[in-house]
Amino acid sequence: MTIKNSLTTAMRYNIRHETMYSYTEPVPVCHNLVHLAPRNTEFQTCASFELAVEPAPTIRTKRQDYFGNDVDYFSVQEAHEGLSVTALSLVEVLPPPAARKRPESPAWEDVAAAIHEDLSSAGLAIYHFSLPSPRVSPSKPLVEYALPSFPKRRTIFDGARELTARIHADFQFDPKATTVHTPPEEFLELRRGVCQDFAHLAVGCLRSLGLAARYVSGYVSTTPPPGKPRLQGADASHAWLSVFCGPLGWIDFDPTNDAVVGDSHVTIGWGRDYGDVSPIQGVFVGGGEQGLSVGVDVIPIGATA
Repeated sequence: MTIKNSLTTAMRYNIRHETMYSYTEPVPVCHNLVHLAPRNTEFQTCASFELAVEPAPTIRTKRQDYFGNDVDYFSVQEAHEGLSVTALSLVEVLPPPAARKRPESPAWEDVAAAIHEDLSSAGLAIYHFSLPSPRVSPSKPLVEYALPSFPKRRTIFDGARELTARIHADFQFDPKATTVHTPPEEFLELRRGVCQDFAHLAVGCLRSLGLAARYVSGYVSTTPPPGKPRLQGADASHAWLSVFCGPLGWIDFDPTNDAVVGDSHVTIGWGRDYGDVSPIQGVFVGGGEQGLSVGVDVIPIGATA
């Protein structure tokens, strides 16, 4: 399906995500969960997706998780000293309205109050993202960092936009400073980390104010438009956040790149934090020392009319 809109056109991307594991000793068995299939959304369509695994899995299944993301599962049950997982996708992305024009939105206090009062099934699904998660919990340091962006009666869009701009300005992108286990409070002290840390900090700040925010996993284009700087996080999996903005619904912000998310971002899926949508997670037996290499290419192939 091609995304079309009377005001704009969709960008098309070919995506190749290759993960290579090597082991110093044979691995007799491994089990893996994979979040690599781009999600279909109001503004994005995954036209095709292929997952190639070598050696060939003994067991292979596909399902949707609690959050509606596509999840591939595979098990290799023969001795191997290397594992290759390659995801190939063709995706079309339309820029959401908020990326084209600043929207009018309610005061953030009103949105927070409504989140905690709506007991409908749809309301509870939003409320879920205002609660603590395994890697991101509300805390006093996060409240203190968030509050300057959320004075009384400020609109939620403007507050979230300023918060993500401040995070971009206050923190340095440094792939060696943190790990996947670094909590937002530690990142707040270090002032350096990767896109996952930027997103976790923003999510934690918003939840500390009673707002709903979800962690989004995906990619950014590796080829910027003419005259534009190359985005941080290109050539790797990327992460940002989505904020519930009342009647406007969910709006995505990228604090790593100080942006309202538009058609240069491709969404894989979302959850409470990184643990819900990590690209590949699994267990294996044996193997000795493990080596890992990851390569990602997001190649624009033009816009659809």
